[in-house]
Amino acid sequence: MQFKNIIGQGAIKQRLIASVRDNHVSHAQLFLGPTGSGKLPLALAYAQYILCPNRTETDSCGVCPTCQKMQKLVHPDLHFVVPTATTKKVKSNPESDLFMEEWRDYVIQNQGYVDTSSWYSFLDVENKQGYMSVRDAASLLRKLSMKSYEGEYKIAIIWMAEKMRVDTANKLLKLLEEPPEKTVFLLIAEDSEELLATIKSRTALVKIPAIETTAIESALQTRLGCDPQQAHDAAMISEGNWLNACHFVKESEDRKFFFTTFQQWMRLCFKAAYPELIDFSANVKTLGREKQKELLDYGLRIIRNSLLFNNNLAEIVMLPDDEKKFNSNFSPFVSPANLAEIAGLFEEAIRQIERNGNAQIIFTDVGFKMIGLLKKK
Repeated sequence: MQFKNIIGQGAIKQRLIASVRDNHVSHAQLFLGPTGSGKLPLALAYAQYILCPNRTETDSCGVCPTCQKMQKLVHPDLHFVVPTATTKKVKSNPESDLFMEEWRDYVIQNQGYVDTSSWYSFLDVENKQGYMSVRDAASLLRKLSMKSYEGEYKIAIIWMAEKMRVDTANKLLKLLEEPPEKTVFLLIAEDSEELLATIKSRTALVKIPAIETTAIESALQTRLGCDPQQAHDAAMISEGNWLNACHFVKESEDRKFFFTTFQQWMRLCFKAAYPELIDFSANVKTLGREKQKELLDYGLRIIRNSLLFNNNLAEIVMLPDDEKKFNSNFSPFVSPANLAEIAGLFEEAIRQIERNGNAQIIFTDVGFKMIGLLKKK
């Protein structure tokens, strides 16, 4: 991974490059930021820049043997600790080393832009939650106690460090305090509250912000071949999360469906068109439970956004232009007089759908009640 391959984050790139140039590489750093902000790509590009023997003022060379190994994530001085769980392949005592082949494939396929849910799905851990065990810490201690194989530095990347169990974190504390010479720890996390205070106190914070909207818009056009309007809409709704933007592009047809369907539903409620609402509910029954829940969830987002419009915060509503216009027009009908009831109505409908309730009855009930609630503006 090179810095030039990272979406946005210009200021962070410059800070990391300067730390190497000025010989101020902290031995333990915490890359903290939201999902989809590029924390892992930044850590990988930084590690490659540190190890590259032919680095320039702006990036690693990308062509030397070191860079080639780094791009394949097989450099012998690069070590990973990642959350894992038991799978069909590893039925007990999971640890990072047992999943390194899968981890490399997963990261390379996604160009470093990854999250825990898709990682667990890639591993097929079913409903289990990943974690880092004391076995991971012991393995890392063993590796870092040896001399570097090729480079000047040894680099350990601990991805989603908040998934470390307490005993795992405690085992690493002394290593973070007194690391072997020329060893760099790059911890990557999203929730600092879940990290032990002792871990945070031993690392230099590198705060990663959400990606700039313009950078996401440009990357969608160059990487995914989106047309300008689609790229603009996806970037606006992404909230600085590259994964969200990609998901929007892939699911754009579904999103358009939810928008037009919810719009039609609310117009029938405004008109108090009872017979048409019954027909509408009969059509929704054919969608399947997951799409029925997604339609209701889409409605909840419209209702929450209405609060922002009503409090003169329209600029932070991240929606495509046509959806934003509809939401703006809908927002006057959501007020303190009916907000809690509308939200509760949709949330209860989702719960009933999850319990295999009759979708036609549920949507008919919601539609009829919305007729009265929208009059409470």
